[in-house]
Amino acid sequence: MRNRAAPIGGLLLLCALWATASLQRDLLPGWGSTVAPTLSGQAVPLALVAATAGVLTLARRKSFPGGRQFAIAILVGLGMFAAPAILLQLANGSISDSTRVALFSLVPVFAVVLEPHLGSGGGNEGALGSALVAVGGTLLLFPFELPQSLRDAAAWSGVLAAVVSIAATNCVAVRSAREDRARSISAFASIAAGSAAVVLGAVGAFLERGTGSILRMDIWTLPEVIALVLLFWLMTCMSAIAMTTRFLIAPLIANLIEVAILRPRVSLRDWAGFLLIAAGTGWLLLVPQMKKGASTLKLDLT
Repeated sequence: MRNRAAPIGGLLLLCALWATASLQRDLLPGWGSTVAPTLSGQAVPLALVAATAGVLTLARRKSFPGGRQFAIAILVGLGMFAAPAILLQLANGSISDSTRVALFSLVPVFAVVLEPHLGSGGGNEGALGSALVAVGGTLLLFPFELPQSLRDAAAWSGVLAAVVSIAATNCVAVRSAREDRARSISAFASIAAGSAAVVLGAVGAFLERGTGSILRMDIWTLPEVIALVLLFWLMTCMSAIAMTTRFLIAPLIANLIEVAILRPRVSLRDWAGFLLIAAGTGWLLLVPQMKKGASTLKLDLT
């Protein structure tokens, strides 16, 4: 348990930073930007992480990965950051925030299914059931809306594609970080974050031209950078399935912050949602991971 205390603490800090950022326009309207982040804006913290990690790699005289590892780093950058951000931007206006949160709670479910095929092959007993319990709790807190038109259905498909992309690349990233221990994670982070920043900046410049969108920083850029640093660090010391619980914990923390500050009436349904998310994520985080080949999940995707 002691060996997992630091990674779990890092994960909770990452989720707290995400939760605070998601609430900043409501709770702290005078701090930072009052508009939703653009693609170009999302490229800024990624570029800062890429530059800092690159300098750190050179300062420590570590080598940058080449060949297959270089391609994997780019794949992770595009699949975990760039593609989901673009898909969410395209779906913006056609899907509600609560529906988006509900759909993203499926990331751990897909991670459980894909981990034996794309990751290190580990998992813990009852992982799929625990992930589904947490999803059920999320649905109690964030009711989702079914698509009412072809445009809504396309938005749903785009968000689900983003969910699968994040789950898959999370598995690949953790496996790559574990296999390539000789190099520093900073080199991997520099390539992954840099590739995502370039793509988001380029696509943002194309889609957001004429809107006045520019690459800018505000007070919330630093927490985003810290969250990204924590995310890459967690790849070296936490399983892919456990890492994806960030999509369950962050909305839970955001709700708890709202309850503590705004003091709304909390229904029995809400408390049930809190408990189910806590139970599901707790199992995924605390139950020891099984060795490769010992997973009880028997889904043949070949």
